[in-house]
Amino acid sequence: MTVLIKGGTVVNSDFSQRADVLCEDGVITAVGENIDAPKGATVVDAGGQYVMPGGIDPHTHMQLPFMGTVTTEDFYSGTAAGLAGGTTMIIDFAIPAPQQNIIEAYQQWREWAEKSVADYSFHVAITWWDDSVHADMGTLVREHGVNSFKHFMAYKGAIMADDETLVNSFTRARELGAIVTVHAENGELVFRLQQEIFEKGITGPEGHPLSRPPQVEGEAANRAIRIAEVLNVPLYVVHNSCKQSLEAITRARNEGQRVFGEVLAGHLLIDDSVYLDKDFDTAAAHVMSPPFRSHEHQEALWHGLQSGNLQTTATDHCCFCADQKAMGKDDFRLIPNGTGGVENRLEVLWDQGVNTGRLTMNEFVAATSANAAQIFNVYPRKGSISTGADADIVVWDPEATKTISAKTHHQNVDYNIFEGMTVKGCASHTISRGKVVYANGELDVERGAGRYVDRPAFAPIYDALQKQAQRKEPVAVKR
Repeated sequence: MTVLIKGGTVVNSDFSQRADVLCEDGVITAVGENIDAPKGATVVDAGGQYVMPGGIDPHTHMQLPFMGTVTTEDFYSGTAAGLAGGTTMIIDFAIPAPQQNIIEAYQQWREWAEKSVADYSFHVAITWWDDSVHADMGTLVREHGVNSFKHFMAYKGAIMADDETLVNSFTRARELGAIVTVHAENGELVFRLQQEIFEKGITGPEGHPLSRPPQVEGEAANRAIRIAEVLNVPLYVVHNSCKQSLEAITRARNEGQRVFGEVLAGHLLIDDSVYLDKDFDTAAAHVMSPPFRSHEHQEALWHGLQSGNLQTTATDHCCFCADQKAMGKDDFRLIPNGTGGVENRLEVLWDQGVNTGRLTMNEFVAATSANAAQIFNVYPRKGSISTGADADIVVWDPEATKTISAKTHHQNVDYNIFEGMTVKGCASHTISRGKVVYANGELDVERGAGRYVDRPAFAPIYDALQKQAQRKEPVAVKR
């Protein structure tokens, strides 16, 4: 298929220019002025609009078995909803159960993802440790294009990684040239606080944020950062929700440490008053970890994004409907943790970021696409409007408006955390792998059209050390 996008302004993370964009066989083949449409090409009129790299959501959970149930969004519906909002790639998580072979878990997630309508990749979680995990991490990096490993510092008794696991996994990732990521909450403290709060008679959703105060996130973020510092491995801290974790990241970056931070669109815009709603379904719909915070934390997170100490935006898209949330009707500890957002991330960030002057258009592209592509080593194939890049593109109408609602969204969940928010600036067209898949409110997707994206390792330290041992001579390894 050939698509020509004419008359728009191309916006990359580093520059903007008036240009047409030609896409052939799933790749951008030309970016320039006055490109003539080849015979049979689909022409998209982008006059008065911006042509940007499709969004990359580096943190989603499609079809996730969790807390006694499974998320309502599978890889088909979730990637389709993403396309409707301009997101053309997700990085999801393969999460092994304790003692489960990590390659077996990865292969299961690959099978589930075959129905995806947009491109995808996987972080693999390390939930336990032995020699087999050490070996299988190498196989995942070398043979399956995995260059990031996730560690949950929370969820005691389930998937929590203790310090011994962190040290072993971080060391192995360094050898392989992979990046490590953490969900930073002190699981021991959360477990203790959950018990104490429940025993005081606080059983509803309002107990959730009380059991996970900002301090437990800040402590875990700092601990992970210092472990990574000692072991000299790059670290990516997911879904930062508070000043404490941001301060730990900022301090480390100022000291020269290679630490990256992610913030969710929801944590930038929603405060903790939602947990006090008298309607259980509404309050429970917002239960996620870390929880939404007070206004002061939102302002700090915006400043972190503006200053560059937070580099990426995500959603932690992890959907449960009201009947599933009701599992914790009498015990907030049993409410499945998760909210949606993959469809609306770009819209709310444009409205509250670009339209308010908090972000420039180029910074918006960096925060929603290019930085994730660079951090996870798929740039400029993704995250760039340039010759040779994948034709994953969003045509953005800055004048379009919409009111976000669960009644009209494409996400397979009965609640929208941005319900009722009117935004200005929306995708008019989304192009995935060179095909127009969303145009003026209509989706045209093909089940299984999405492809798995290999993400190469950053520095083959392990291979260099192996060669050194074979040669029995020194070797310089570039970081």
